[in-house]
This record gives sequence, structure tokens and C-alpha cells, in this order.
Amino acid sequence: MDLHLKNLFDRFQEQFGSGPGLGPGSGTCLMKVEGISSNFIKPLFKASAALYRTEPWRRLRPGHLFGVRVGKDSDWSGKKQPFPCSQFIGGDGGDIGFYMFRSENDAKKMTGLRETIRVPNVELLRVTYELETLMFPSNRKMIKSLSLEASGNDRFPVIDVARCTSSGELQFRNPTLEELKFVYAFMRAISLVHPLLQADKESGPNWTRLISFDPFIETVDIQWPSEMARGHELVAVTISHPPGQAYEEKISSTTSSTPTKYAEPPDEVTFMDIRVNSNSSSIHCAMCEKEVHGDQSLCCGRCRAVVYCTSLCQKQHWKESHKSMCGLYKAMMEREEELVMKIFMFPCSAAQPCKWLESLGIHQKGMWRRKCSCYSHCPFGLLPVKGGLWDSWGGLDDEEYPGDLPFHNQLRDGISSPILLSGWSEYYNLRSLSLSSPVADILSHPLTVYHILTALSINTKNLLLKGKEVILHYLGPEGEMDWMPAFSEISHLLNGLGNIQIIMVGPEVPTNLSGTTSGISSRVRVNLVRGVYQEEATYLPSPHVIVALNCALDRYSSWGGALDLIKAIGAPAFFTEQSEILCANAKQVLRGAGLHITHPVTPNPFRSPVKNHDSSTNLPSYSNGFVLGVNA
Repeated sequence: MDLHLKNLFDRFQEQFGSGPGLGPGSGTCLMKVEGISSNFIKPLFKASAALYRTEPWRRLRPGHLFGVRVGKDSDWSGKKQPFPCSQFIGGDGGDIGFYMFRSENDAKKMTGLRETIRVPNVELLRVTYELETLMFPSNRKMIKSLSLEASGNDRFPVIDVARCTSSGELQFRNPTLEELKFVYAFMRAISLVHPLLQADKESGPNWTRLISFDPFIETVDIQWPSEMARGHELVAVTISHPPGQAYEEKISSTTSSTPTKYAEPPDEVTFMDIRVNSNSSSIHCAMCEKEVHGDQSLCCGRCRAVVYCTSLCQKQHWKESHKSMCGLYKAMMEREEELVMKIFMFPCSAAQPCKWLESLGIHQKGMWRRKCSCYSHCPFGLLPVKGGLWDSWGGLDDEEYPGDLPFHNQLRDGISSPILLSGWSEYYNLRSLSLSSPVADILSHPLTVYHILTALSINTKNLLLKGKEVILHYLGPEGEMDWMPAFSEISHLLNGLGNIQIIMVGPEVPTNLSGTTSGISSRVRVNLVRGVYQEEATYLPSPHVIVALNCALDRYSSWGGALDLIKAIGAPAFFTEQSEILCANAKQVLRGAGLHITHPVTPNPFRSPVKNHDSSTNLPSYSNGFVLGVNA
């Protein structure tokens, strides 16, 4: 039967052509690959589904070529990378998938303006996402018998290796086990890093549909499934665009996970007078930490990020450290506009928190008391509470804070399940909140936790979808201990399925609250434990995931013991930082602790929209601004 269908397919191609790409899958079946097992196939389909969910075809076209490097050349037969160049097809129509080539030159030869060119004797590996109803019977049987994960609603990957003969015909074969292993690593890595591509707005004609991206290179650690491990659990995968892009590292510099463009430092130090807004908080010299005022301050004329009290401090700082960091700071300042959330209609700059809160009419009210220093005398978790939810939200109007009510008509296939959110716009719409409401500033904490559980950690997402309980260790709580009414929103987002136990552990937990449990809702409960994590974890139930928000990993020595324990436990752990420079420092701390970063630094869709600045730079910072993960 398969042979009959293949003949029909060949005649159809001869008459109508294959369109963009090289046409649909050839009918090869992974079950026929020599030495393969079902435990090898299942993670391939999971990785394929994860890539499909990131929708790379929205921005990427065949003209965007990527360099791929998985491990060392010596790890592969022939002592070279099997398919070191790749492209995505289907963004402009036709078959959806991606192609992998033996070389960048092969990729360029086969990439036409509107179609894939058949070049004789060029071999490529194809992954095409096909509708189950159009697949060959052997593949449908494999999908059903192994209960393989679908990509989207009803698509599955078909993987084959194609070669064009000198007569123009296509020949197909099954991929080898080694080639499938390479594809798996690529799918896992590219799904993490392609969202980090930054559009280059200054290059390319306006009429072209092909987006130009800044040069890009990122390395992530991918964990092999047990069937593929062969003694090595992790492999470093490097993705670059364009393919020839190489790292430009400086020994003394701190590199960021987010790709940056470095320029050579100027021959002479340049200065620029800046005037600090009179309503802003105090700014300190980056060199001597002396407080400076607008009429006295200088900033680096190249990156415009670092502030000084005098030219003497500026020159000394340039020699000691800023020379190696200036390019990184400059790139961060250039990306500031991309971090601004323009949907909100309230003031989103809180350089002076008290005045910002006063402008919104919520100063020294409810949960907002933790947003300035006026109640710093009161221990975390012990703010006096009076009234109900309206008082907790500082007396905001009804349409400006979420009520203690379930979400209505949120069903998937007629079944109640956790609500999956993409960002603030969707959440505000579901809650019918006015975009003039500032509640996102506080809700950033609980919704970041929910985002980690349902979007970044696949294991916890699956547990919740199955209606099971997730245990989360929450490290270093402070002001959020006074925000329990906000954390109750997680229960409503679960939408009647699954439970979450949040165990908050940290030295700021008051003694009289340690050991207590807050049942903030029927599906979410919070336990408070006083102490440092590495000393208390032995007495806690094992976590499914570990979270630390606004953690400032490089600023507290106590993190060392906690990170050692996280490495020993092996549970997925996610950290948020307020700025890119803190993320760069966090990466160094994590790698120094022997932890492999499996979720690279990405902007958090549920970061607070309220912008702050570091006390010695003009760099923007946002509560829970960026997220990165290990063991994920």
C-alpha cells in the first residue's frame, strides 16, 4: 500500500511540482531506522512539538541561515559536524519545517528567491510538519502505537534525508541514529534561542519581506535523553546567525546571554554632561560611590550608561573595568526601547517610589506599602491588615484590580484546564482590567511563578494538566510575604485543575511565621520557613521546581551553598534578575557553581512594567525583568 501511495505522490509531483521547499515527506518511517527504539523516538517528537510551539516561521524565512555546532567535531563520525547549517521553510507558504545542510555553501546553492532549487548531488536532512491525515499509513501506525506527541493540534514531524540526482529527481533515505541525535540537539537549542534574535532596523530596504537580524551567537547546554546519552548527559549546542558568526570574547569582560555587538573601545575617553531629573532618586558615582546631582554629573559618552562625579573618576574607572564593559552597556542601552511595555496607561517610571504611588492615589495603602520605604520598619510578612480585597489593593476602582472570582468560559476541548497566558495584554483582557491599572507591578511576582510552572518547566506543566500537585521551593521571599492576596490569583488561573504547594524559604521570614501555612485558596497553599535554603531543605518535601525572584545572585555570599544544593538535587531552577547586567553576573555565578544554563536569559513577559534604574548607571531595570534557568 505504501508503494502505491508513493507512486501516486511521485506522479503528482511530476505534474504539479513540489512548491516551496522540496514537497511533503517521502514516507520514510523512523521505525525502520537501524538500531532505533521507541525510547529514542519519543523525545524526538517532544522536542519537535516544543519547537513548533515557538513558531519560528513567524519571522524566519529560508534566507535566514543558521550555523549549528553540537558538541565537538570528534563526537561525530568523520570527525565533523553532520549538518552544520540550517534554515526554516514555510514562513511564506508551502510546507512547514526546516532543512539542515552539509555546508553553508550547499544551503546557499539551494536557496532561491521563491523556491528551493534542486542542486544535483547535494544531500540535506529535512524535517517537515505534516497533517496526520496526509501521512503514510506506516507513520500513522507508529504515531498511534507509541502515543507520540503532536506538534500543534494535528501535525507530526517527518524526518528524511533527500538527495537530488543529476537528472533532477529526488532520492530519499532514512536518517541514521547519529543524524537523529544531531537533529534532536538542534531542535532543543533553536527553540530556546531563536526568540532572542534582534531585528536590525538600520539595514535592509523597507520593501523587502525578509527581516534582517543583528549578528547572533548563543550556546546552551542541552540534556540528552537517557537513550541518547552514552555516558554524557549534557552537550553544548551553539547556534549562530549568520553561520560564520564567531564569539568575540574578552577575558576580563562579563558576557551576557543576550547577543550583543561589541565595538572597539575609543582611543580617548569621551564625556557627556547629563542632567538628572529633579524627581529622580539619588545617583552614585560608579567609581567612588559618591552621591552626585544632575548639575555635577558626567556619563560615558559612548554607552551613556555609567555615571561619574568627576572626569578623574571616569578616567580611572575606564582603565580599571569600564573599558571591557562599555560595549555591553551600550548594547543594553540600545535595547531599552524594546523592553518598554507601551500598552499601559499609567506612569511607568518610579525613580521616586513615594511620589509615583502618590500620583496613583495608593501611597501607604494595602499591599502597595511594600513598594516604598515608608514601612521598612515593619518586618516582611507582618504588615497590619485591615478590610478585604479592596483594601489590599489600596482602594483601586473595581475595574482596576482582579476580584476573587474564577475565569469564565475558559475551556480547552470542552474540558477545564489551566489557562495559558502569553503576557500582560492577554491577562488584562481576560480579567477585564483597565490598562490604567498598576496592579501588574505587584502581580509580576505571582504571574512570573505561574509562567515558569506552565510555560518554562515542561514537567510541572504536565503535572498540572494531569490534575496533580506541584511542589515549588521559593527562595528568598521578602515583600511578597505581604502579597498573599495577589498570589491567590494563581488558583484562579489553574481553572479547576491541579494544586500548587509553595514553600517560601529565607532568612527574612519572621520567626513567629516560620512553620505556618497559608491556605490562600483551595488549590494554592503557602508554607513559610525561616532560614537559609541549604540548611532547611533536608526537612522539606522534594521540589518539582525551584524559583528565586529578583535574586541578585552576585550580591549575596549565601547563594553559594544554595546553588551547591540545587546542583545536587538536580531539580529545574529558575531565577529572575532586574537588569541585563545582573543577568550577565548571574550567569558567571551559576557556571562557577558547576550548573549548566539550559534556559538562556530571556525577557520575562510578566516583568513589572514599572522602570527603575540602578543607583550608579542609567541602565533600566524592571522587577523580574529577565529569567534564566538551570537543569530545565
